[in-house]
Amino acid sequence: MSWYEKAKILGRTEEQIRKRRFAYPDRCDAAFYAGESGICLNLLPRDAVEMDCRELLTLLRRRFGESADAALSSEWTDPDRPASDAPGLLGGPVAATGDTGWLGRTNMVGVNVRTVRDFSGVLKYALTLSDVHDSVHLLPVWEPGVVGSLYGISSRYINPEFFSADFAAELPHLDTPARQLKAVVNVLHLMGKAVGMDVIPHTDRYSEIVLAYPEYFEWLRREDTVIADHRANLHEEVQEQIRQFLAQEGPALTDSAGRQEYLLFGPPDDIEMRTRRRVALARHLYRQGYEPVPATMAPPYRGLEVDTERASVGGDGHVWREYRITRPESMSRVFGPLTRYKLYERLNDNSEWEIDFSRPREEVWDFVRQWYGSVQRSFGFDFMRGDMSHVQMRPEGVPAAPDEYYDLLGAVAGHIREVNGAPYFGYFAETFIAPPGIMAYGDEIDHLEASRADVTLGDLQSRRVDSPEFVQQLRLYHDIGSTRSVTPSFTVMTADKDDPRFDDYYLHGNEARYFTALFLTDMPSYTALNFENRDVHYAPAPNEEYTKLYVFHETDGPKATHGPFRFGRNGRLFFRISRIRLFAEEFFPQLVDRSVRWLLPPDATAGRKHISWAVGSMVFLVNFGAEPLRNVHVPVQAVGGVPPTGEAQLHNEAAPGDSGAELLFSTDETRPMDVVVPFSSVLGHLVVPDVAAGEGLAFKFSVLRRMRTPR
Repeated sequence: MSWYEKAKILGRTEEQIRKRRFAYPDRCDAAFYAGESGICLNLLPRDAVEMDCRELLTLLRRRFGESADAALSSEWTDPDRPASDAPGLLGGPVAATGDTGWLGRTNMVGVNVRTVRDFSGVLKYALTLSDVHDSVHLLPVWEPGVVGSLYGISSRYINPEFFSADFAAELPHLDTPARQLKAVVNVLHLMGKAVGMDVIPHTDRYSEIVLAYPEYFEWLRREDTVIADHRANLHEEVQEQIRQFLAQEGPALTDSAGRQEYLLFGPPDDIEMRTRRRVALARHLYRQGYEPVPATMAPPYRGLEVDTERASVGGDGHVWREYRITRPESMSRVFGPLTRYKLYERLNDNSEWEIDFSRPREEVWDFVRQWYGSVQRSFGFDFMRGDMSHVQMRPEGVPAAPDEYYDLLGAVAGHIREVNGAPYFGYFAETFIAPPGIMAYGDEIDHLEASRADVTLGDLQSRRVDSPEFVQQLRLYHDIGSTRSVTPSFTVMTADKDDPRFDDYYLHGNEARYFTALFLTDMPSYTALNFENRDVHYAPAPNEEYTKLYVFHETDGPKATHGPFRFGRNGRLFFRISRIRLFAEEFFPQLVDRSVRWLLPPDATAGRKHISWAVGSMVFLVNFGAEPLRNVHVPVQAVGGVPPTGEAQLHNEAAPGDSGAELLFSTDETRPMDVVVPFSSVLGHLVVPDVAAGEGLAFKFSVLRRMRTPR
């Protein structure tokens, strides 16, 4: 069945989508069962998440047969068994690639497990995705700390909040969060999707990790509103306080198996005991004035003082002091709930808050590398998203010869590639490609290359597509990807850009943004859950409709949420995104590993808001602007649009003479498809009569014929 025939099954409004799903379930799922599509047609994300696990398992078994049972088996969901031992398809689609090049071409989807309720919800949501989305980034899966922040991890255990009782009822051996996570990774691998984890270079300030290993972090001692002490080895006093706490309270476990966390807090499955003892120890230290130094962002990074105008009050009435940078610059921030690993020794006993980068604290690096290495080995993750990859604290910028202790995130990726025998393991960096000196000392791209990052998130998601800045940024990213070893992503939306402040970004051009992200094949893409049916908000909607507000879990104040995440009800956008996905599934095999040849590259002056490019014998044209275009010339012989070794022109032999090109697809479903777009053999131009605002088009030429360049 062609993409066009499949698209006829799609409903165009939410009501119609649900009715067709209910009336014709087998017809909607036929292509999925046959392995012709990754999409269960007319399955809205909110309905998918509501599906019970028995129905989920039926769908998976009809598609994958015995392989589904293997992926979910007791044997292969055991986190103590290395994922690399798993058979065949459970190893995922990239394990045999031998390098990380695949990450520069992937189309990734980011999923916050909290928004799909539990681990089974990840698989339910995946039924709504296309095969062209060949990788899934799972936001942090560890136990969270203050305000339930996923990025402020409180322990090294998998978050029990994500445990699905329904999943365990159907498959009783999936009786722990860790087993369910491994089942999710196995099934996503079976679906042909690489799976990524977050690697986080910080923790909650009073996490079990900080309290069990105080020597791996930086400390201060506060007296009221004054930092009385921040000596380099202040952790030694903290260790003595912890010994006093143990003497008073006794060990949580007498047989701690060498794990400091067990000794201090108790066994992993006793969450109540661990939480109670962790809070008690944090209070004990706080009463003595000892606090981990909070994490900071952007130059100058260092130099703190107590913010006498601000304080945080916990739910139990406990007052926590806030901090500020003494000499802040434009992007300087202090993240009160977080603390970083102490990776280097200090100069002059830290009297001036200066870091000695020539003296790495190797035991800390080993601790972090080995922990995340063990996570990858257990669960079989294929890549990592490095949180806050933009951090570069050396005031002189990136050194000429960075060593293995240059960057922690790069060190984790390198460790997994080398020690775990996973050369395919990719590093997707979180940076926004800010100008030098803004988010980091020196140039971010230099830093990413020194860190051996493969791809970086970028900041296209923070621009309206019809703005001059969007086109200019896209051009910058194209130039970086063409000349450097790290490739910026065409990012459509992320979980931390989906809040009321950014509603304006999604008022126009969603289809154009998504279409370009998929078919601009020399850039990876990143799309967050709920983009495909996000409602249009001309005014702020309830907090429960924004994915960002589920990265943490606040119950009071302007960021509070009450109840589960609410998926959008934008049936028209879901229909259009589904059409794009079906079209992409059919034509992607022709485009894989083919290079992009720009015909109308992004205009660095932003004077032109449409772009065009060719991949193989297909030509794409997108109008990002808010106004329609008329008589658009696409110069297939323009500079950059032909191979550098000679002169060439795209030509349709099926049409009489040099008459035109076949229109294959439009993001506007109302455009007639049985048309031939004129082609001028005199100018060497494809001439498109009209392009609607926010429209993307795909054309097909039968061959690439070499011919004389017109004068």
